[in-house]
Amino acid sequence: MDPLSSRYRDLILRMVKESSQSMEINSEDMYIPGNPKILPFIDQIIEENIQAGSGLRSFENLEKLAELARGGASCLLLLEHYSNFDLPVFSYLLRKNSPSGAEIEKNIVAVAGIKLSQTDPIISAFAEGYSRLVIYPSRSLEIIKNNIKDPKELVAEMMRGSSINRTAMKTLSTLKHQGKLVLVFPAGTRFRPWDPSSKRGVREIDSYLKSFDYMCLVAVKGNLLRINPEGIMREDLICPDRVLYDISEPLRCDEFRDSAKHHKHFGEDKKQAIVDSLMASLEAMHDKLETSVEP
Repeated sequence: MDPLSSRYRDLILRMVKESSQSMEINSEDMYIPGNPKILPFIDQIIEENIQAGSGLRSFENLEKLAELARGGASCLLLLEHYSNFDLPVFSYLLRKNSPSGAEIEKNIVAVAGIKLSQTDPIISAFAEGYSRLVIYPSRSLEIIKNNIKDPKELVAEMMRGSSINRTAMKTLSTLKHQGKLVLVFPAGTRFRPWDPSSKRGVREIDSYLKSFDYMCLVAVKGNLLRINPEGIMREDLICPDRVLYDISEPLRCDEFRDSAKHHKHFGEDKKQAIVDSLMASLEAMHDKLETSVEP
């Protein structure tokens, strides 16, 4: 396995030249449409590494969700998160699946942490290929609390994060009734095998469930871009693999929340218990997907 930025250096440099978005994020508009000029570069990397047998299981469930969205319902896609290529490969397989899949892909808006947009011009260029709603994640707020020592600077950054999130949520309230499928990674970060806590869903996901009508859960098996424990994002390791996505039936968010609340134990954090139940459902789908795949 080689670092992505090394193996595809020339292609990535060409991609960065096609990038049209600034790495500076203001709090005026957090919705950023995807740049179609970026996709061919990412697709080439995927095509050279994705193996036979990759695809989408239960695609008809996604079509049902898209139909609900077209009818005015607010709809979520909640994906497991192992790699910065989870969304690119999902997008690629949708577009290759059928005209229906390509149309669905056009209407996906991914909720993306601000780190992807302003950490590194290469990472920013990759993110630019896909429509996204930029937020300031709670995990990032915790990091800055630990890293910024100047009280004035800390307060200013926290106020900036709050401003970004207020704008993002206002924009989201409009987008979710325009036929869009809002894609969220409920763990809020990529799973790191050496850190089991990275697979626990973040408490804020309950707010999404509370404000949306329907959701599909999406389990992921396979990974083209492995986290490099000794490197930064651009040094993640490219690895040929078969990648499968399994999509649940559309679920009513309110019914899922009510069921999860009913089964929570006394004294548990209600919101976290709901999100833990969601992650357990994704894990069960993942385990079933793994056992259904021949070595």
